[in-house]
Amino acid sequence: MKISTGTIARTIVLFLALLNQICAIIGWTPVEILEEDIYRFVTLATTVGASIWAFWKNNSFTVEARRADQTLKELRGK
Repeated sequence: MKISTGTIARTIVLFLALLNQICAIIGWTPVEILEEDIYRFVTLATTVGASIWAFWKNNSFTVEARRADQTLKELRGK
């Protein structure tokens, strides 16, 4: 069996987080990051995440689309 890509990615992120903690404890900051930069990144990540989620979901605005959603629910028995 192969190790999944997600497992490898999570392991790498965990390793980098631990390495960053060790560096912070010993007082060594290899990358200077301003609080404003963190705010911008979090805001950007939230906006991108919300945009992708809203795009991915089935957003039924028209009457026909809402009827189709209702018909699908009835066919599935929900």
